[in-house]
Amino acid sequence: MVRLIVPFSLLALATPASAQRNTAGCTAATAHRLIVTVRGLRAGGGGVRVQLYDAAGFLEKGRWLARVEASAEGKRTIEVCVPVPRPGTYGIAVRHDANANGKSDGTDGGGFSRDPKLSLLRLKPAFAQVAVPVAAGTSRVAVTMNYRHGLSVGPER
Repeated sequence: MVRLIVPFSLLALATPASAQRNTAGCTAATAHRLIVTVRGLRAGGGGVRVQLYDAAGFLEKGRWLARVEASAEGKRTIEVCVPVPRPGTYGIAVRHDANANGKSDGTDGGGFSRDPKLSLLRLKPAFAQVAVPVAAGTSRVAVTMNYRHGLSVGPER
């Protein structure tokens, strides 16, 4: 199990493009990697946590296979490189601590690979809804963030 936790400040890599690139989760020695494009971040700061799961540990506390934290730095889209232990089928969960208070609260957002529809009554999809194949080498996936809007949950408006 890869447990990679790096402070937000060490992961920010400046780029002139609209997408903030974050490759600190991967190194030249990372044989298999998943580039996660996190889009639709609520404007402002805060931190983004990207976690990689297999079916057996999906969304269970401490059962992620890899975890990378990055700064949103006011960007609406960022890219995060997540090391993958081996080719296979995985799920990605993303959390945006929009106000950078280190707690889960009503301003925070979340999203999953394959962008399953979420609601206040169903914030945790099944693994089958988020499962994506990851090949040897470099794979890519996009995640659209969802935030609370009154009594509904969805992308930023």
